[in-house]
Order: sequence, then structure tokens, then C-alpha cells
Amino acid sequence: MSMFIGEALAGEGNEIAHIDLLIGSKDGPVGHAFANALARQSEGHTNLLAVVTPNLAVKPATVMITKVTIKGMKQAVQMFGPAQAAVAKAVADTVADGVIPKGQAEDLVIVCGVFIHPAAADDKKIYDYNYAATKQAIINAMTGKPTAEEMIAGKDSVHPFRGF
Repeated sequence: MSMFIGEALAGEGNEIAHIDLLIGSKDGPVGHAFANALARQSEGHTNLLAVVTPNLAVKPATVMITKVTIKGMKQAVQMFGPAQAAVAKAVADTVADGVIPKGQAEDLVIVCGVFIHPAAADDKKIYDYNYAATKQAIINAMTGKPTAEEMIAGKDSVHPFRGF
């Protein structure tokens, strides 16, 4: 498989976390997207590597991309602080748990879309919700969830943010 796709939502309120991610080989389409995300920065969309702590990047290497335009230092600090810490910890834990095989951690990369609401205020919730959503999105990607059967079974569910 050249590309695994995962999605997950966790939490509530302005700190809600919605993660969309791609996992794939460095020399495939996800690798190209990874390189482009780092090489093509734009105002309000500053992409960054997920690190457990400075000088300790996760494996598979993970680039975090913003899903909304960052408008101001508050949002930037939330992205570079609790959201980055949460994504990095989730990647590290999924490798430690064997969801991502440790033997493949050097060959794979992750492109992880992260949502930070402009009105988010609670850094602990930002961390907790992004950790949970990232971990679940990785599990979903690596296990093929939802299956086509699960999608069909839930296709008439009401989307919580559809607006009516």
C-alpha cells in the first residue's frame, strides 16, 4: 500500500480536534506531499515537524499542516505547543504499540492536518483532544477503518456540524 488515510474527531467546544492524515512511503505520493508541505510555506500556514521535544523528532517523520489560517500568535503558540506535543506523542505511542511497525518507521512519513479553532483557549484540552484524534486517525489509517461495510451502515447518520 502506498498510502494509508485516516481521520478522527475528538473533544468538544472550541478546543475540538479534527485530524486528517496520510501515511505512506518517503518515495511515494505521501513523501512528495511531505516534502512540498515543508518546502512551500505560506503566510498563516506555517507547517512544522512534530517533535516530542526539541531535537527529538518522531519517526515516522511527521509534518503538521494547518487546516485553518493561523491568525496571530495565540493560535501559532497553540499549534507549536500543545497541538505539536499531542501529535508527536500520538505518533510515538502508535509506534511503541505496534500500530505502525517499528521496522517501517524510518521508511514512512505522515502528513497530518490539524485544526485549531481561533477561539480555542484551554491548552490542556487542545493537547488531550489532539492526542486522542491523532492516535485514532493513525489506528484508522493502519487498520483500514472505516471499512466499506461500516461506511454503508453509517451513511444515513447525521453529521454533527452540517448546519441544520
